[in-house]
Amino acid sequence: MRILGFSKKWDKLNQKEFTTFRFPRKDRDWANGEEVQIVFKPRSKEREILGIARIIDKRPRWVRPHPLTSELKKVDDEEAQKDGFVHASEMILWMDLQHNFRNYDEPMNKLTLRWLNEPMP
Repeated sequence: MRILGFSKKWDKLNQKEFTTFRFPRKDRDWANGEEVQIVFKPRSKEREILGIARIIDKRPRWVRPHPLTSELKKVDDEEAQKDGFVHASEMILWMDLQHNFRNYDEPMNKLTLRWLNEPMP
């Protein structure tokens, strides 16, 4: 079972279903139906296993405007708010800082997960 790590205990983790945005993985991308272990600070001495969740939906979302995005939706304020931010611009800044201002030349995965046990945050 793969680990899906979080560096912050977001309020959304207290909900039965929650979303997160992740870059596609080169080795084996996340998949619908996959069960993952949700971990707070996975590479730290403060590591804490929060529980097991299943990916129930995976959709591509562009973080920044892109000339070829007519068929793919860009992250909007409503999605950013559900993910714990006030505006999409705040979410983009946070992602920039977390990912060292990575070039967003591909869409991210918007993953929707459902806890298989009671959330433990």
